[in-house]
Amino acid sequence: MRELPRDAPDSPTDAAELHNSVSGTVNGPVVQARELHGGVHIHTASPGSVIPRQLPPAPRAFIGREVELASLNKALETSVQENSPVVISAIGGSGGIGKTWLALHWAHRHLDRFPDGQLFVNLRGFDPSDKPVAPPDAVRGFLDALVADQKEIPADPSAQLALFRSLVAQRRILMVLDNARDSDQVAQLLPGSATCTVLVTSRDQMAGLSATHGAHMLPVDALGGSDALALLSRHLGQDRLSAEPAAVTELVEYCAGLPLALSIVASHARLQPHVPLAEFAEELRDAATRLEALDAGSSATQLEAVLSWSYAALSAEQAAVFRLVGLAPGSDLSVHAAASLTGLSVTGVRKILRELVRVSLVQQHASGRYRMHDLVRLYAAQRARADHPQEECTRALQRLTEFCARTAHDADVLIAPHHAAIELGEQSDGCQPQPLADAGAAWEWFSAERANLMAIQHMAAERQWHARVWQLAWTLTTFQLRQGHLHDNLIAWRAGADASKHLNDPPTRTRSHRHLGRACAQLGRHEEALSHHKVALAGAEEDGDLLGQAHTHRAVAKAYEEQGDNQQALRHSEQALELYDALGVPLSGSHALNEVGWYMAKLGHVDEARSHCAQALNRCRSSNDRSGEARTLLSLGYIDHHTGEPRTAAGHFRRAIALYSDIGDITGQADALDHLGSALAVYDPGEARHIWQQALELYSAQHRNADAQRIQAHIAELADRS
Repeated sequence: MRELPRDAPDSPTDAAELHNSVSGTVNGPVVQARELHGGVHIHTASPGSVIPRQLPPAPRAFIGREVELASLNKALETSVQENSPVVISAIGGSGGIGKTWLALHWAHRHLDRFPDGQLFVNLRGFDPSDKPVAPPDAVRGFLDALVADQKEIPADPSAQLALFRSLVAQRRILMVLDNARDSDQVAQLLPGSATCTVLVTSRDQMAGLSATHGAHMLPVDALGGSDALALLSRHLGQDRLSAEPAAVTELVEYCAGLPLALSIVASHARLQPHVPLAEFAEELRDAATRLEALDAGSSATQLEAVLSWSYAALSAEQAAVFRLVGLAPGSDLSVHAAASLTGLSVTGVRKILRELVRVSLVQQHASGRYRMHDLVRLYAAQRARADHPQEECTRALQRLTEFCARTAHDADVLIAPHHAAIELGEQSDGCQPQPLADAGAAWEWFSAERANLMAIQHMAAERQWHARVWQLAWTLTTFQLRQGHLHDNLIAWRAGADASKHLNDPPTRTRSHRHLGRACAQLGRHEEALSHHKVALAGAEEDGDLLGQAHTHRAVAKAYEEQGDNQQALRHSEQALELYDALGVPLSGSHALNEVGWYMAKLGHVDEARSHCAQALNRCRSSNDRSGEARTLLSLGYIDHHTGEPRTAAGHFRRAIALYSDIGDITGQADALDHLGSALAVYDPGEARHIWQQALELYSAQHRNADAQRIQAHIAELADRS
């Protein structure tokens, strides 16, 4: 039997409490509702997978590459004829050579061959300012696209990989793995199904991928003179090129057949239609050393001449935005984040970003979201270090970090309204938290920004901005737990706990160890969790932090219950209750009162247990604490079931199910169904089987394997009895 209480929330006096409440929210992940029994509705994980459409748009001005396209076609057709393993084509070449354009152009021309979807990921293998994407992170991104209900995604990376390969098996899916670092990074992402096709782009030759997986190697060189000329003509029109043939010849020569370089040159020329092309060619010609680097073909410097020229043509305000965007951690940047980064208004920075998009220095890949090509981003960062006052760069990154902390805090309170606010300090000039209308907007913001928030927390830790590191750990907790990002939650709280050592705030250190302990417990690291809880408890006692002691006693009680020591669990929950009553914290006190009753029931003291839980139920109802009410109903149902009143117990469990459904807590629903099935098994085995089947579906969707196996055994026992 799944036993209670789970990580119950403490008082709204301390926001830590509700960060650890059961996952699920009405405004959170989408779930499907269906009728269970007697008018009660429960949420079940939506079955199956979805068809992903992750490909970025096809390049508008793609030119040439007929040989390469024919080679990709041949690789696909050969694999179909020979029924060979998964088709892998590795497109290799230097930065800016057009590998991604080639992959996307081919992919869009063959969408009909992949009716089950297309997956795309930029692995950032040669990103100058970000680490390469770890294979588990890429797999998680694929699962986000393939699985309708993220509650179905397991927390363990190896289980995620297994689920990913199961989902794509026998499906005709195209995967584009862009900008890979090496064969090892790619090998861990390959599906096992011969129906899938994988395109890999990389500056690495990917020899290992060829040797171990039989990848079709496709080197990509610079465009030939005629294709480079055709690309310029596509951008600028043949009339303009015909008017200045000598200048066009120089531009083609200086760009060395690099598609990105040619496109940037053409964009600049389009923005200044009255400027002769000869002037653009002259600017490139004058940068003698940079032209030599461009001719040398080094991936780090091929675009420097063109980029420096584009950069020099920007207004002072545009150049400042360009530099600062290049410094921002993470894979992309929202217009609201850019406003705080730059200190400009949202309207003002949006206008400048659009200008940077026009000259091909920035890409708008989604509504209100911007990113840079790897080499452009490197150049922008270099220009920031060279041309931007470093103290201003620091202040810009501080504003961005503060923007993330404040907006995350607002979003957290929206998805968990009972949370108490934490102190964020006085708002800095230029920092503009993003307004969020409701809980739905908060969920969307967290979903879009989670990876960037983790990157910014990492940057803040490196710069020793300890308060912001801790604030980001705190404000991310609810979202991470409810969405199943348990490993990221642990990473965030390891950083948060380390940062708390540098803050002159003992209660914060206590909170940090408590949250770190709970993060460990979420991943089954119970010994480590208990260790952190004990540190938190000792710290709270040393500091005289009575509220912190109360909260931590409850966490320690839960850890002891997980280890089967209900006597110790009862002792700590009683200490928590005593402290809450002394402090006058009624909400947390009602939770502790229920937990005391629960542990008493587990130890066989049913009369005392029933009295405690009945009092807790009244207190929860008086404060409209529906989550606490549902947990207390489970306790009362458990007591009735184990004292020979299964029908009364079933009524409690049904009311708990309804409450959990109302607040979107599918974890609590699974537990309540589990208990309801046990009660029904006494007098209605057929209905019990039906209810346990519902619990099994939820446990399986949540990857609670031990609980699922236990329910399967119960169902089998019923079958044997019938």
